[in-house]
Order: sequence, then structure tokens, then C-alpha cells
Amino acid sequence: MRIAFVHDWLTGMRGGEKALEVLCERYPDAELFTLVHVRGSASPAIERLKPHTSFVQHLPLVRRYYRHYLPLFPIAIEQFNFDRFDVVVSVSHCCAKSIVRPATVRHLCYCLTPMRYAWDQFDAYFGPERVGAAASAVMRPVMARMARWDRGTASRVDRYVAISHYVAGRIRRYYNREATVVYPPVDTEFFQPDGSQPERFALIVSALVPYKRIDIAIDACRLAGVPLKIVGDGPDRPLLERRGGGAAEFLGRLPNEGVRDMYRRAAVTLLPGEEDFGIVPLEASACGRPVIALARGGASETIVPDVTGTLVDEGSPEAFAAAIAQTLDRRFDTTEIRAHAERFSRQRFADEMTRLIAC
Repeated sequence: MRIAFVHDWLTGMRGGEKALEVLCERYPDAELFTLVHVRGSASPAIERLKPHTSFVQHLPLVRRYYRHYLPLFPIAIEQFNFDRFDVVVSVSHCCAKSIVRPATVRHLCYCLTPMRYAWDQFDAYFGPERVGAAASAVMRPVMARMARWDRGTASRVDRYVAISHYVAGRIRRYYNREATVVYPPVDTEFFQPDGSQPERFALIVSALVPYKRIDIAIDACRLAGVPLKIVGDGPDRPLLERRGGGAAEFLGRLPNEGVRDMYRRAAVTLLPGEEDFGIVPLEASACGRPVIALARGGASETIVPDVTGTLVDEGSPEAFAAAIAQTLDRRFDTTEIRAHAERFSRQRFADEMTRLIAC
């Protein structure tokens, strides 16, 4: 069986790339296509496939500003040729699901989410307070056009596989399609407890982008009187550093070993935004540490209240501050938290996806 994988862009190792990594390991003879590839940014299993790229790869300053070329992505993704394959598996959060392929080639889409900024999160990315009134006015019709294209190309997929029931609902709402749910993989062999005692600080591991709502975590930790350490980087970092005022420590990007060490050391990991799935809570759980998350989106499917952490009904600093205080006063069973995370292993993901690809 000749298999092609398609990913929107390869510029780092986030949740979607970790799912792709497992697929590349399971199918080492597959070919990989992506709009933009920053060489060396992905894992060896992905890099070994030597990804085919689009014309966007050769545009000015693309390594840093690839998102600025978003209006060109529909044209670019449709240029790839899949005539020689039996199956295409797209791992999509933007436009990978919209590839054009012959009717004889089966297309399975592992959908991370329908395009957030084109549908229900325009203001978080392109609202006047984010980019200014003029730029927001320019982007609104652009994103409206992207949404129409996104919906219009939904039928190019034979079968949707969603990362959560929450995303399956979005697929139903925006694409009018049903989806099977396969939860993303968690590297439970790498993320393990080490027997150390937690330190009294809260942790964020996240891209610093609007919908992650890191601002809520900063304000909540200030109210709770608990230090906050933030792992990750992104366009919102300068704004968040000003908001933190020195009370939050920004550590930037860390190697995997550094992230694991922070999970192990932290008393609690925070997830203040509404996530499509949320891999971070399960990585923290695999290290035996509790999580506090907003009780919406994928977190409501992966966190067991009072067993692996706390779900917060209201997305406000006050509500999260109260949850931090309550969680720090509770005793959690490290073994029980760890056992829950093991249900989301890489092996489980690979086996479930293999069965679907073979259907």
C-alpha cells in the first residue's frame, strides 16, 4: 500500500507533529508533503521522510513569517500530485484536508480542528485589539473567503478522524460530516514520574498565542500568591511579559528533557484556554502531577475531577485562583494519575490509526 502523509507546515514539534511522528514511525516508507518545512524543526522520524514542499517554501522570510502567506495556502495545497498513491492521510488544522486527489485514491483526514481563525476565533487572532482596526477590517473578508473555501472542500475527505469528541462536534457543525474519534498520542514512556517531591509553583507549557489564554493564568497565580513558570514561546510573549510584571518567569522553549523536568517539579500544571484536545495535561499526568483546566473542550474528556486534577467552570482569574488554592491543599495519588495517562499511549494511537488506514 502506497501511503502519503500531508501536514499543513513543519516548523516545530507540537501536538499535531507528535501524532504525525507516530504515523511516520509506523509507516517508514510513506512520503510526506507539507506547505513549509523548516529543516531540523521536526523529529528524526519526520525529517527522514524528506518532506516535499510547496512554492510557499521559497517565498521571502517564510521560515519566520509563514503565517503571513495564509491567503496563498489554498492554491499551494492543491498543487500536490497524489496520482501514484493508494491512500492519503492528512493531519490537518488548516488546509491539509483540502488536497486534490484522484477518485481512486482514498483520503483519511486526522483533523486536529477546523480552521480556528476562519470560523469561531477570528477576534482572538485578527480582532481590532490584536492587529488594529485597519488590519482587522482587511482580514475579515479574507478569513470569510477562507471559511467558504474550507467548507466547500470538506467533501474531498472520505473519512474524518477527530482528536476529540469536541472536535468531532466542530466537524459536524462546520463541515456537516461525522467523524470517528481517536485521541492523540502521549509519550508515556518518556514522560514518567521520578519520585521527586513537587515544588510550590504552577506551570504553563504552551505556545504563547491568543486562544491559550495565558493571561488568565498570570492573573490567577498573582491572586493565589503562587509563582508561575511558563515554558514556550510565541507572538504574545512581549504582551504577556508586560502583564506578568516580573511575577511570572518565562523560560522560552526547552528541550524535551527540560519540559519533563518542569512537569515533575511543578505542584500543578494549568490549562486556562479552551483546547481542542490538550496534550499538555496528559504529559503532566504521565509525570504524576495534577492539572487545573477549563471545563470546556478536550480537557473535559481527559481530566478526571478530584482524581487527576480540577476542572474550572468559569474562565476567569478568580475562578482559577480558587482552584489553585484548593488543588494545592489536596493530596493526589501519583500512581492513579499516571495510570490514567497510560490509556493515551503512542502504541494505542498507532494501532487505532493503522486499523482505520487499512479499512
